[in-house]
Amino acid sequence: MSATDPALLSAEDLTTLYARRALSPVEALQAVTERVARLNPRINAFAVMNPGALAAAGESEARWAAGRPIGSLDGVPVTVKDLIDVAGFPTRRGSRLSDPAPALQDAPSVMGLKAQGAVILGKTTTTEFGWKSPGDCPLHGITRNPWNLHHTPGGSSSGAGAAAAACFGPLHVGTDAGGSVRIPAAWSGVVGLKPTFGRVPQWPLGAFASVAVLGPMTRTVRDAALMLNALARHDLRDPFCLPDDKRDWRDRIEDGVSGMRIAVLRRPGFDAPVDWEGIAAIEQAAQIFTAAGAEVEEADPGLPDTRAIFNRVWGTALTRLVNGFPTQVRHMLDPGLLEVAAANDGVTAEDFMEFEAQRIAAAHAMARFHQTYDLVLCPTVPNPPPLADARTVNPVEALWTQWAPWTCMFNLTRGPAISVPMGFAQNGLPRSVQIGATIYRDDLVLRAARVLEVAMPFGIADLS
Repeated sequence: MSATDPALLSAEDLTTLYARRALSPVEALQAVTERVARLNPRINAFAVMNPGALAAAGESEARWAAGRPIGSLDGVPVTVKDLIDVAGFPTRRGSRLSDPAPALQDAPSVMGLKAQGAVILGKTTTTEFGWKSPGDCPLHGITRNPWNLHHTPGGSSSGAGAAAAACFGPLHVGTDAGGSVRIPAAWSGVVGLKPTFGRVPQWPLGAFASVAVLGPMTRTVRDAALMLNALARHDLRDPFCLPDDKRDWRDRIEDGVSGMRIAVLRRPGFDAPVDWEGIAAIEQAAQIFTAAGAEVEEADPGLPDTRAIFNRVWGTALTRLVNGFPTQVRHMLDPGLLEVAAANDGVTAEDFMEFEAQRIAAAHAMARFHQTYDLVLCPTVPNPPPLADARTVNPVEALWTQWAPWTCMFNLTRGPAISVPMGFAQNGLPRSVQIGATIYRDDLVLRAARVLEVAMPFGIADLS
């Protein structure tokens, strides 16, 4: 593959070439689908492909030929995680117990993408109901990391992370209730944005409605901002949805971090694990920010134990999910999901309300912290990705030792956070860092991520 292969291009580059008549949406889609046909049997990123994609690309090509594209993503291939409704396709959620009937209408995010002319390539795999970080599920099996097929790409947006890294189109929709966009972005070497809670409408709401968001997974920061433009549109179906913000999220994205105060966070309310290469990535990012004119220092927001709070939010939601199925079919669920439900059996409403009060206390502590600091810099994940074929052991403990010790705090406090690639570990797998900001300042995390991306450009997985 050459560097000019359309499958390797960003969304911004694709639309620039469409406008110049140097490339057509049909040619771009054909390049992507050829790559999918050749590589996906080894990766398993898709739950289902869209047989109507070629027709949609042809319609886009006709619009560009007439000089009348309908939006900023006209003709750009996009994938959608299989927790999200796409009209005409079932939403299987990685489960043998989900409804196989096709969805009757598009989810708000899909409607927003189609309104901008995006071509839906297919639906990507997810862990069962989005419950865990290793990228396997009972319905579709194991999804693998394009950087090393022996390892997981992460989850629960496993297929989106793998598809982004494998260049199966430039734009991918993920969801994130405790790190499910950022963890696979970190392990797959791509950009993953968790927007402010409510920034992107969702419907139907899933098991983790009080903390979950939907966000872009892309190979470039600018593409994440471009995609956010299409996703962040008010939809009355979502009662938590924010009003429209008419800005282009790429505005001022090149303005850098000069004059900002950035806190390096070593402790998200408890002694969270991180390996030495993760610490090295943080130190390297801090040096880049300092050189770019930011004031960077270690600081502690005084968060309560986010591990304990999120454990109840996560565990109680999954217990409710499991208990919604008849007892005689629960054996068809992921065994680890059943283990989490059993561990949280007996939690009272009073217990849950106590942890909700603590979640609000954590949000208050972070809001006060951001009166002093514009951004927070911390790890995304504690370690490199585990083996794809490894059995999930003690998931309640794994949540804090292997998966989400650094990501869940931003779901609890509802502010934006982004995972950005930061070179490679000694084993050849991607490293990353995470940047967070106060609620509603999605623009700041995009600006900071862009600084790191420019300083440390990231490559494409070699799957030849």
